[in-house]
Amino acid sequence: MNATSPIYIILIAMSLLACQETDNETRQETPKYEATTPFRKDISIKKEYVCQIHGIRHIEVRAMEKGYLQDIYVDEGQLVHQGQPMFKIMPAIYLAELMKAQAEANIMNIEYKNTKGLADQNIVSQNELALAKAKLDKANAEVKLAETHLSFTAINAPFDGIVDHLLARNGSLLDEGTLLTTLSDISKLWVYFNVPESEYLDYKTNNKDDQTYSKVKLKMANGAIFDQEGKIETIEADFDNTAGNIEFRATFPNPNGLLRHGETGTIIMKKPYKNALLIPQKATFEVLDKMFVYVINNEGVVEQRQITIDAEIPYFFLVKQGVKDDDKILIEGLRKVHPGDHLDITLIPTEKLQSNLQLHAE
Repeated sequence: MNATSPIYIILIAMSLLACQETDNETRQETPKYEATTPFRKDISIKKEYVCQIHGIRHIEVRAMEKGYLQDIYVDEGQLVHQGQPMFKIMPAIYLAELMKAQAEANIMNIEYKNTKGLADQNIVSQNELALAKAKLDKANAEVKLAETHLSFTAINAPFDGIVDHLLARNGSLLDEGTLLTTLSDISKLWVYFNVPESEYLDYKTNNKDDQTYSKVKLKMANGAIFDQEGKIETIEADFDNTAGNIEFRATFPNPNGLLRHGETGTIIMKKPYKNALLIPQKATFEVLDKMFVYVINNEGVVEQRQITIDAEIPYFFLVKQGVKDDDKILIEGLRKVHPGDHLDITLIPTEKLQSNLQLHAE
């Protein structure tokens, strides 16, 4: 065939066109996706625990003597102060017993004085004087006992607190130990909540250097945050083997008396992470309950990497292991690529990524 023939020219043109299409297909086979690198930041994760609220003192007020309830000086829900009268048991019997004991003590006192006068004149022995003194001491002790019984008929507030339900009314016949009401000191609150074993270990480890870990907030039953900050002060001695938890106790001031004994709420505790390694949540995918990311190596090849998540915040995961600071992590096209693919990537700066994903971290 002549090289200048039209057919030859057409074949050459078709061959060049096919090569051009092949080059275009080759270029299209290397897609371009966005990627980023992990970054480090000091953050705090909020942990929440259901809690029970107790007054710092919560006691039962009981009758200490038998008798009829003569007077009630307080009302339900009333704030009482230390020493304030609350109840009065009819004192007539106990007053009579006191008067009887005092009379017997006077008799013993007269006998002792007479015996002492005789003993001073050596008319009676010192043993008789000692016996008279013992009888006087016993009589005086009976007076003290009668006075104590009489004092128990007046029931006063042992501390400042709130009166609960009144469980007896005027004229009620009381036995010794009859429950009259309960009294709660709510000037401070003891808030109890259960913490899993792993989080207890984290708390004990981190709190050695960072006392802010022991400061907590309280979310009330209506969802509002209590306006006072609490502090974890004690931890129970033993774990609950059935649940794997241990009980913490935080103390909150309650200056306005807003919260009462027996309420419930939620403790909010911050767990600090120093220099935590973070990646976007959108860069991860899950396979059989395991978390993975796609990492682009220096040759532009996709590698599937398993990671371990330590915690999460909005839009980001805290990575415990699986990636390094300089890894290039794919953040789009995760369903379109496979391990071993060659990719062109656009590396998104972490600052821009944080801004786009509205990072909330402290």
